[in-house]
Amino acid sequence: MTSTTGGVVPARRRGLAEEVADSIREAIFGGRYAPGAQLREVELSRALEVSRGPVREALLRLEREGLVRSTWHRGTTVTTLSPDDVAELDSLRGALEQLAVTRVVEVATDADLAAIENAASQMSRAPDPHTMVRHDIEFHDAVYAAARHTRLADAWTAIRSQVYLFLLTRIGVSTADYLPQIPAEHRELAAALRARDVEAALALFAVHRRHAFEVLTTGPDTASQYRSAPSTSR
Repeated sequence: MTSTTGGVVPARRRGLAEEVADSIREAIFGGRYAPGAQLREVELSRALEVSRGPVREALLRLEREGLVRSTWHRGTTVTTLSPDDVAELDSLRGALEQLAVTRVVEVATDADLAAIENAASQMSRAPDPHTMVRHDIEFHDAVYAAARHTRLADAWTAIRSQVYLFLLTRIGVSTADYLPQIPAEHRELAAALRARDVEAALALFAVHRRHAFEVLTTGPDTASQYRSAPSTSR
């Protein structure tokens, strides 16, 4: 395509493929497609009432997010996290959160902190683990927004879907004590940020991450020991 405006191609409006990607993503996040589930173009195009072209493009978008994987012998499936995936996501999330927490303590406004507290309060009304995971991610969205650091927010956006998948995998392993305990953990995180106590906040965020990591790597029984363990950074 050529253009009369110095070679710049006019921007297109939001495409059908993006809407299809949103629908598939939400189906994964809502638990309708678990890790390892196959995503067949024909079935998706029929269910979404679109041609296979937008479905194919949507799956490529989701693959770039790390939410699905495509192989020649299995087709496209929802990503199943390997032990290396889990370790890398945990360490990267920890590095990003250290900067985010430090920034929130330094620069967040009262309105920013109120948004974090509101996100934490939503968790007590979650009726099921999948809704709780959505609120969990929204809490961390609020933390990164409050950090007021554009490139940090972009880095979070780049791994957001994979962290979502990390948490979905965590509840797939065990939901024991998940609904009653996660809201209190996040209220404690929000309180530490409100107090602008960076050391306490960093330690609490580290323990919070470590528990999810231990559920995935050593099982829920071992992980439960970490809720009362001393707060130390990973």
